Amino acid sequence: MLLQRVKPLARILAEGADSDQGLKRSLGPWALTAMGIGAIIGTGIFVLTGVASATRAGPSLTISFIVAGVVSALAALCYAEVSSKVPISGSAYTYAYATVGEFLAWIVGWGLVLEYALGAATVSVGWSGYLTYILHTLHLWDVPQVWQHNHWDATPGIANLPAAFIVLVITALLVRGTRESGTVNAVIVAIKVAIVLFFIAIGIGHIDPANYHLPPGPSTGAGGFFPFGWSGMLGGAAFIFFAYIGFDAVSTTAEEAKNPGKDLPFGIITSLVICTILYIIVVAILNGMVPFDKLNVSFPVAFAVNHVGLAWAGVVISFGAIAGLTTVLLVMMFGQTRVFYAMSRDGLIPSAFTKLHPAWRTPYLSQIFFGVVIAAAGAFFPISILGSVTNLGTLIAFVLVAISVPILRKRHPDFKGSFQLPFGPYLIPILSAASALGLIYFLREGNPLVWGFFPLVWLVGLIWLTIGLIFYFSYGHRKSTVALEEAERLAIVQPRVN
Repeated sequence: MLLQRVKPLARILAEGADSDQGLKRSLGPWALTAMGIGAIIGTGIFVLTGVASATRAGPSLTISFIVAGVVSALAALCYAEVSSKVPISGSAYTYAYATVGEFLAWIVGWGLVLEYALGAATVSVGWSGYLTYILHTLHLWDVPQVWQHNHWDATPGIANLPAAFIVLVITALLVRGTRESGTVNAVIVAIKVAIVLFFIAIGIGHIDPANYHLPPGPSTGAGGFFPFGWSGMLGGAAFIFFAYIGFDAVSTTAEEAKNPGKDLPFGIITSLVICTILYIIVVAILNGMVPFDKLNVSFPVAFAVNHVGLAWAGVVISFGAIAGLTTVLLVMMFGQTRVFYAMSRDGLIPSAFTKLHPAWRTPYLSQIFFGVVIAAAGAFFPISILGSVTNLGTLIAFVLVAISVPILRKRHPDFKGSFQLPFGPYLIPILSAASALGLIYFLREGNPLVWGFFPLVWLVGLIWLTIGLIFYFSYGHRKSTVALEEAERLAIVQPRVN
């Protein structure tokens, strides 16, 4: 019963076509590509590479990025096909609602809160690290340690106030409107890519090949290129998968794309390819410049150039990192409210999340609500846990999007879209779902254990899922527009999938 309750695809497309009452269509293909790059390049290069190298993969993190890139590419192809057929706000949530049913769609939407909201909180912590590094290096101001760190950090504090501050600033910008935030994003993306290329240019001449094969030791594990074995490399891939999740944020802008059928696949795939190439080059240089066990810092790229005596370059790169992380925050917080906009429109959560500002036509109440929540998460939780839980929510969504591809083809053979997967409807979706499940398993690597055997990241995911199920069965299951139509016998019956 739960899996049979699907939202009629014809109505989904009609909602997206409502240009008078819906969101403004102002984003073209290159604006979407810039948005994807803005989301992808940021935390992965500037923050998480250090933690992943030091605690999980060592120099083999280069291969970790390749593995995570392949998993992302498979998911991106699935997103490209489904988003070209269902060009509507809501991302994986909407795709699931049209195919695998309301119950699994709810799980996807609830999981996307982990991806976008906690993902934004993760980014804000990295942003804070680079800001405090700049202020300290330039002797402008030493932010007190108690206001740089939360209680769980290695250097305990009270709250990370810079992280909360930037979240609230981005919230104000997004409340103002899509076009304004999109313009800011495009400018900063150009600066950020230039900074990444700058690091590559100066770093490649400071590589010490010995750093790729350190001797065994307490902090270097078994030493060599795979100091923590293949499981460590795969654990690194699961952890830095965060670096790739931005491409699916492009699909949440479907109702604001000028030509979503063509522009969404273009923006998703182009941004992913560009960023993957840059990632592999940067992480290879980073691990060649600095022994991996010294990289467990929140500003590893600036730390690396400073380590080889280029303090001035560290400051330049830090400014670029702040710009990069700002665009990631922009896109993630944008995507979060668009997912809840879609869920609220479907009646699964209260209608306040669909309320648009009378002049700016943005979901301002939703944006303000999540701005406060994200600011609190960034202020009080460590980056390692925030990043791992973000990956978990994202990978769950990727599994269900992959499943949606063959179901959507079966239920709606007449919806061709502007992009279709090669090799038929099963091979790539199966590979995508299986590889995402594999990364969910390897998220256990490097994560704290509860009761001595159960990874904390899995426990947090189960608790979050339980809370979501309670809310769904107590509210969404009865209040959804599809449920109300079924009660009135007005729902459109779609063909079942055998």
